[in-house]
Amino acid sequence: MKKKAYILAAVIVIIAAIIGYLASGEKEDGVTYATATVATSNISTSITATGTIEPVTSVSVGTQVSGIVAHLYVDYNSIVKKGQVIAELDKTNLLSELASTKANLASAKANLAYQANNFQRHQTLFDKGLISANEFEQARLSYEQARQQVQTSTENVNKAQTNLSYATITSPIDGIVLSKSVEEGQTVAASFNTPELFTIAQDLTDMRVIADIDEADIGDVRVGERVEFTVDAFPDDTFQGSVTQVRQVATTESNVVTYEVVISAPNADLKLKPGLTANVTIFTREMNDVLVVPTKALKFTPNEKLLTPDQTIQDCQGKNKVWTLEGNTFKAIAVETGIVGGQNTEIIRGLKAGQKVITEFKMGNQDEEENPNGGENNPFMPKRPNKNNKNSQK
Repeated sequence: MKKKAYILAAVIVIIAAIIGYLASGEKEDGVTYATATVATSNISTSITATGTIEPVTSVSVGTQVSGIVAHLYVDYNSIVKKGQVIAELDKTNLLSELASTKANLASAKANLAYQANNFQRHQTLFDKGLISANEFEQARLSYEQARQQVQTSTENVNKAQTNLSYATITSPIDGIVLSKSVEEGQTVAASFNTPELFTIAQDLTDMRVIADIDEADIGDVRVGERVEFTVDAFPDDTFQGSVTQVRQVATTESNVVTYEVVISAPNADLKLKPGLTANVTIFTREMNDVLVVPTKALKFTPNEKLLTPDQTIQDCQGKNKVWTLEGNTFKAIAVETGIVGGQNTEIIRGLKAGQKVITEFKMGNQDEEENPNGGENNPFMPKRPNKNNKNSQK
């Protein structure tokens, strides 16, 4: 009998332990709800893109005549003034051509003087009837041809003088030399196009970003919108600018259509250099001091399977709604939403500052570390063991 009593007592103890274990496990795995307080904040929508930094005004300096580069007076990063001589070509052939055209002009003028006198003599003889009309017209034609030849020779001299002046290359603007494409002694040929010798930027304190915006986003971009951008050269700095131009021409590359957007980039400290890649954020809409809630609050819906017997659901009609927990009642509130920016959504009407809305549910003692992305938890997913869980293996 004593043996049976011991066995019965042991069974009772085991059953009590099992009941206690299940009770503690059920408590630990109970459902809790995370909430957020409706508050005023600033919210914005934005689009991102990449672009290239360049000077607002830059000029390619070339030459209209061919020749050998005789002298270079500037180098990279040289500061130049408008009209300053920056290079000279060898002028030997140009001077020779100018001398030749001047000689031809002198000869043409001498011939014109002779033909003018000859025409006067023929005029006198023709008036007296001593020569035929044909001889008179021939003398007048020779005079006109000599006069035209003087004009042609004069134009040739002017052209030769202009070409000679082209051999002296000057800066067209005040600025800084960004690039130099030739060296002294190098031959440049201007037969079919103007060879580029220098690139001069007018003002590096006033830069711009040319950003490529996808066709899906270009409809939201407007002149005057605020822009922030970063460059890899200064990863800790955020530069400010604004949209100054939205270009209408489209560029298609690999079946992707983009549009160029020009963004101002003040550069007083000269950190921004031409050619740097800019990571651009264009703020297409910005609202200050508006009511916001976490966007995930608009996605939350109570799950009837997770309710306790004394909990109820009070739903409502509405395209967008949030949920509050009033006592044991989950109550839906219809809201009108505005812009969505980041993790928050603007609430136009339906809520007041200070109200608490449910954002997600959690299983047991689950904390933020178990759900680092801040998303909704799935109650049907197995929980990973941790050192505080009594059911975890030691």
